Amino acid sequence: MDSAVCVMHTETSLRILPRRRSREVSVGGIAMGGSRPIRLQSMTTTDTLDVPKSIAQIHSLAAAGSEYVRLTVPNKKSVEALKQIQHALRKEHKSDIPLIADVHFTPTVAEECARIVEKVRINPGNYADSKRFATPQYTDEAYARELARIRERFLPLVRTAKEYGTTLRIGVNHGSLSDRIMGRYGDTPKGMVESALEFVRICEDEGFYSIVLSMKASQVRVMVTAYRLLVQSLDNEGLRPYPLHLGVTEAGDGADARIKSAAGIGTLLAEGLGDTIRVSLTEAPEREIVVARALAERVQNKPLQQAPLIANKKPTQERLKPVQRLCFGGQMAPRVLLQGSAQPLNDPQALVPMGYRYRAAIDKWEHNDQAIDVLYTDAQPIGFELPKGLLHIQAYSYWKTHPHPGAYPLLQADALATWTPKENELFFVSLAHTDIASALPQLKKRASRLIVWLQSPSKVAVHVLEADLDRLQSHLPQTPICVTRAYDDLDKDSLRLHAATDLAALLLDRPCQGIGIEWNNPQISAQERYEVARKTAFGILQACRLRMSQTEYIACPSCGRTLFDLEATTARIRAKTSHLKGLKIGIMGCIVNGPGEMADADYGYVGSGKGKITLYRGKEVVARGIPTQKAVEALIELIRQDGKWQEPLVPK
Repeated sequence: MDSAVCVMHTETSLRILPRRRSREVSVGGIAMGGSRPIRLQSMTTTDTLDVPKSIAQIHSLAAAGSEYVRLTVPNKKSVEALKQIQHALRKEHKSDIPLIADVHFTPTVAEECARIVEKVRINPGNYADSKRFATPQYTDEAYARELARIRERFLPLVRTAKEYGTTLRIGVNHGSLSDRIMGRYGDTPKGMVESALEFVRICEDEGFYSIVLSMKASQVRVMVTAYRLLVQSLDNEGLRPYPLHLGVTEAGDGADARIKSAAGIGTLLAEGLGDTIRVSLTEAPEREIVVARALAERVQNKPLQQAPLIANKKPTQERLKPVQRLCFGGQMAPRVLLQGSAQPLNDPQALVPMGYRYRAAIDKWEHNDQAIDVLYTDAQPIGFELPKGLLHIQAYSYWKTHPHPGAYPLLQADALATWTPKENELFFVSLAHTDIASALPQLKKRASRLIVWLQSPSKVAVHVLEADLDRLQSHLPQTPICVTRAYDDLDKDSLRLHAATDLAALLLDRPCQGIGIEWNNPQISAQERYEVARKTAFGILQACRLRMSQTEYIACPSCGRTLFDLEATTARIRAKTSHLKGLKIGIMGCIVNGPGEMADADYGYVGSGKGKITLYRGKEVVARGIPTQKAVEALIELIRQDGKWQEPLVPK
């Protein structure tokens, strides 16, 4: 079956870290973990009761490259349909693609599924526990009694899986932690990890080791932290190094969902973690495989290691924040830089792809919430007055003879020794990896006057870039430091995935005062390169929750439980609300993970019955039973009533 895996290759832009050597686990005829390739999977969006459509979609996913296919099995009727699907695939269609049953709430359904398919996914938060958004406090004795009760409920599944050779995924969701876990650990990565380990310990006590683990969350930082903590906890307790299923849940759709998924999944893959991945898009499931394959290809064929290599990550908030200079450092959110030397700047229209629009009739600049903060120009004149608030820096060689009003100079490292700034004059310094050692003495002398711009082509490995950033911060703790990553010849989708993987790895663990993406593809117009690079940079910052510049959609992928057309509805809501800066809207197909995963959303749109929607304000139900044809407008009206509506100023 390994021959079905996409062609693998390595790339120097990722950290050259070994893959964690996990335990190999068999799922039908396709094993995962150990030295196996990273496996790709997705989930059907059909109603499992519709056997012909489910079979057709399984074939479509297999043709797209999905190596496992998961189906929702919410009740006894779905179990019977699952039997028919499995039988038809094996006997009539001669397909041996492993099937995974996704079960919530009903242990007896999970036990029946374990007799039919190759793998069963359960959620510890709702397998034997409750979720009523309460936080009861337990004494140690009461907590122990609850664990004993969970053990009694879980053991029949473990024993059935052991008898039938079925693998179990213990799949924790951040938004559906049980009230018991929440009461003791809170809404935290620690709580997620403990939720899984309680079930793992039961499995190991029974001598059952065919386990896959996942720590899914819609927030990238929570997801990454939980997986890292899980690996460390398994090792610390002497538990087996079970394979990891990676995913950012409820990522949404479009470019933002791809950026968010890459920021979480790509960061962990680059650290050597992950054995199978599912990219959750509110789109056709075949598209998930395209993104998953692209992420997996960047890290395949890395050497394996026995023990997990998890870097000593120091949380960003514990690091010394540089003082504020201009719009960098201090409490300022990271800035977005753009190198604007790829086209002439002789007309205000040149700034449209950078987020600015000039209205000549009233002689006024307007900008959207994703307008760049810093524009760099090389040796080129600018034929108009730049917008106020847009910081302009020029190449020093051009600035000293043709300074644009208000512009700051950008020096190369070799010019530092001869540069004599005026008193209190600020300037920027461009550094490459090879410049740092020789430039540090001069940088220290001028530390109070400079802002560092660390420029890194994609051929420089991310772990080298991280080390460079750490070195600069240790020697220049009060100096703002920005990072630009340059990519050559990538297409638009690859640019987003590569940049999100590389830059999120920095931003999640280090205080970086600005980022930029340089996209060098001569097949793409300068205007499009600017626009895509700008939006990608802002998307990465939002995915890392460092700068909210647009609406965030916490939208689940459709599945057989979905009660309305999720993809079309998400598109409608996005079209009407995408300009609402920082607003978080949850769009959930059903109640399984809905209120939990969107717990930090401002508003929620949740399927609650056939053709019916429940609207939430935060965790509070506002209205139930709204017909789907009226629900989007009802959501908009709710936002208006709360005074959070505004009209868009400039098209994005």
